[in-house]
Amino acid sequence: MSKVSPCLWFDGEAEEAANFYVSLLPDSRIEAVQANIIDGPAGKAGTVLFVDFTLAGQRFMALNGGMRMEYTHAVSFKIDCADQAEVDRLWDALLADGGAAEHCGWLRDRFGVSWQIVPTALWTYVYGADRGGAARAMQAMLAMVKLDIEGLRKAYEGKSAA
Repeated sequence: MSKVSPCLWFDGEAEEAANFYVSLLPDSRIEAVQANIIDGPAGKAGTVLFVDFTLAGQRFMALNGGMRMEYTHAVSFKIDCADQAEVDRLWDALLADGGAAEHCGWLRDRFGVSWQIVPTALWTYVYGADRGGAARAMQAMLAMVKLDIEGLRKAYEGKSAA
């Protein structure tokens, strides 16, 4: 187990968020749910204080901190996707119920957490040996909201996206 793990701050939604996140990726599970043992800023005794969970093999903690805290792009979670089907599935799931698409594969889920949904093929194109192709792929990526592997490939190869 890693000594370092992210702690996500919520206002009463920690268990809902953790359950949602673990439903998305293999090797994910709820490890423990801890209730408040006294009434306090984080909630009444008996309500969820934190959830310890594993997401794709990485440990996380979700904390009900007692007030809304806004997330920024200074911290986001990148999910490497094997193919376009995985990009599409995760993109749609994380946007469901109030998420917001942003740009270049970024989005915010309904809890306000920032995610980067990235096909592993992106690196083949933006770091490819053909520097002109890599530049075209980078320009194509910068114009995308959800990343599209076929569009990146066509840009790299100098083919029209149409």
